[in-house]
Amino acid sequence: MYKKLLKPIFFCFDAEKIHDLTIFILKLFSKIPFLFSIIRLVYNLKHPKLETTVFGIKFPNPVGLAAGFDKNAKLFNEFSHFGFGFIEIGTVTPSEQNGNPKKRLFRLVEDDAIINRMGFNNLGVEKVVERLKTNKNIIIGGNIGKNKSTDINNSIGDYLICFEKLFPYVNYFAVNVSSPNTENLRDLQKKNSLTNLLKAIQKKNKSYSLPKPVLLKIAPDLTEDQLIDIIKVVKETSIDGIIATNTTLSRDNLVSSQDLINQKGGLSGKPISDKSTDIIKFLHKYSNGSIPIIGVGGVMNSNDAIDKIKAGATLIQLYSGFVYSGPSIVKQINEAILDYRLNQ
Repeated sequence: MYKKLLKPIFFCFDAEKIHDLTIFILKLFSKIPFLFSIIRLVYNLKHPKLETTVFGIKFPNPVGLAAGFDKNAKLFNEFSHFGFGFIEIGTVTPSEQNGNPKKRLFRLVEDDAIINRMGFNNLGVEKVVERLKTNKNIIIGGNIGKNKSTDINNSIGDYLICFEKLFPYVNYFAVNVSSPNTENLRDLQKKNSLTNLLKAIQKKNKSYSLPKPVLLKIAPDLTEDQLIDIIKVVKETSIDGIIATNTTLSRDNLVSSQDLINQKGGLSGKPISDKSTDIIKFLHKYSNGSIPIIGVGGVMNSNDAIDKIKAGATLIQLYSGFVYSGPSIVKQINEAILDYRLNQ
């Protein structure tokens, strides 16, 4: 129904407005008795072989919703009904910010891709925490970043504020230093800066009796030497894993109109599928499989998901694939993963 009926209508309108409308509709539908019970029956797939334990968390299945879709933790409960094993909220910053000027979200339909330059638009960590207090048993990842107004040299403080406030309400943290839409943010991926940031977060983390898993979200535009540095920093700081990858600045091999290709921002979707998978494969190989990896970036169908698992990913996340294929993609991927595991 989504691809034949809803998608053609949705894609006639501005992408961000449709995203906001979707949030409104899902909130409205959540008030209809038994509707989400029916949705769970249609979209959820449960099987012991889908259960995945990694960095101390038992996931009901390995398919999650990537950060950026539910920035302000408005719909984590509703999205869970569509079969996701976990939801990553954010990116969250200490203070509310509007993000970059609109228009800032673009569909490249001919490429099955999206360009965004949202700029960490969110309501701030305090409001997000209030929403997360209602969570009962959904596995939540907290994706954290810095405010645009914070000088890059003072950014550690922003991450620590978000970490401390979110700590009681999330199951794991994703440290976002790889968005291309906040000026100079990717400088934090440099070895010394990254080491200092992660050491500060881990120091705070270890002050709690039960520390939470900390993962690093990286860009797909890193060189092999930079990826080797990432592996060294991950091991030196003893964080728990890597999320590979964020959006890319590359515009290689696109066929959409030039005015869309030239839009500033990060590109996601089908064009980065192979690049993301290659990075997962490299990280897995050069870490000797010692670093858990969440594979994200261009997971548009079941084959893309299996490719990332074969490359070394333990969990999978969706964003653009969810936009282009609709909620049925979650069950389709879980079915493919189940089949893959049963035949191992």
